[in-house]
Amino acid sequence: MKTVTRTDERILSSDIFERERGQKRPDQGSWFEAGREIPIYHRCQVLVVGGGPSGTAAAAAAAKQGADVALLERYNHLGGLSTGGLVIWIDRMTDWQGDLVIRGFAEELFDRLPADAVAGPSRADWGSRDVSKASYWSNRTAAYHGVVTWSPTIDPERLKLLSQDIVLERRVKLIYHGWGSWPIVEDGAVKGVVFESKEGRMAILADVVVDATGDGDLFARAGAAYDNDIEEADVHHCMNTSWLFGGVDMDRWIDFKTGAPEQHAAFMQGGRDRLGLFERPFVSWRKDIALFMGPRQSGYSALDVDDLTEVEVKSHRAMAAHLDYFRAHAPGFENAFLMMSAPQIGVRHARRLKGLGSVLRTEWPNGIALPDEVGVSPAVSPKFPNISIPYGALVPEKLDGLLACGRHISCDKNSHGFMREIPQCWITGQAAGTAAALAAAQRVQPRAVEIAALQSALVAQGVYLRANDKVSAAAAA
Repeated sequence: MKTVTRTDERILSSDIFERERGQKRPDQGSWFEAGREIPIYHRCQVLVVGGGPSGTAAAAAAAKQGADVALLERYNHLGGLSTGGLVIWIDRMTDWQGDLVIRGFAEELFDRLPADAVAGPSRADWGSRDVSKASYWSNRTAAYHGVVTWSPTIDPERLKLLSQDIVLERRVKLIYHGWGSWPIVEDGAVKGVVFESKEGRMAILADVVVDATGDGDLFARAGAAYDNDIEEADVHHCMNTSWLFGGVDMDRWIDFKTGAPEQHAAFMQGGRDRLGLFERPFVSWRKDIALFMGPRQSGYSALDVDDLTEVEVKSHRAMAAHLDYFRAHAPGFENAFLMMSAPQIGVRHARRLKGLGSVLRTEWPNGIALPDEVGVSPAVSPKFPNISIPYGALVPEKLDGLLACGRHISCDKNSHGFMREIPQCWITGQAAGTAAALAAAQRVQPRAVEIAALQSALVAQGVYLRANDKVSAAAAA
């Protein structure tokens, strides 16, 4: 077990649990699959594969731009890790001055979520450096480096329903229980996707495909270049299955944590000693529900079915062991019960596209709005200015007919630590969907979309951009 401490480049501090190396899967030979005719299920202008945060935003944005859109999702809900993965702590959407920079589709979601489905500081406190306010919210996922931020916790079921309502309102063809398995590629361009379902194998043909799988499954299988240089000692490259405990009193727990630091430290060490895999609780959207976003397990691949299985097994065992230990020793957890484990495994990193552009650590100190900016991310600490997200990070170096969004866009390992977060996925998804709609309407490849037109369309959809003040002023007028 290693402990990663918080630095300017890592917001998270967490224990990382290294896997015990087992035997590699033996070679069992192979079986030949004969070619066969596959029925076409649907034709559309824009096909989004993956209904996580970025895919939902992409489908909603493309449809709002006027495209005929289909959204293919392998589970029975939208939202991905923000709902089914129980990553209900939504990372920082404000910069260090308290200004909301994650806007557009993200802002629409929070405007429409019921008040009792969201917990976080009031808008008046965003950016506050008041010591008492920062101290209060630091224990409730919403203050870092002494600054109160808009990083709320949400009700995952409400977000599932709202995400579904938005895409259906915009007449997106929604397809649940379909797993996009293989891209259809002709002459270096993606023309559609083969997917698997209870009906068997079928195809969807589209003018533009948006890969929102999170792991870059489609662009990798289509031959696009990518990086998968995972660092086992990096908390941002670990995996786990999150869970919720109900019947708790999180105010009592926080009082214990902050008011009795020596006893709290002893409790945490006792958990590590007894359980091995051990994780601390976070607040949720309700004071009687605790969120566990670990234990974070290192050395596993999100592209290996045996590794995925092992992480699930260990996570579920850890959930039950945590309940026993917390009920016996943690103030506020005496009546806790197993509420639910996440139906989706918490994958943080698999592949990163090699794109025409990239979000790079070397650019963090500059604060420059790139010419092809399609979104703005808060910096990792007050030491840095806001970070520009270029359109080139969504466009493969050579492959046509496809855009990428979400945690597998083009970026370096350091930048991936925040570009994989839910708000950034909303931003890159909205950019990809809007660009895909423009490309389909103009009958051009995504790499040929005019940047000024894309930026104008994004600003019209409420996205915050700095790259072209004239565009923003014109859209506001």
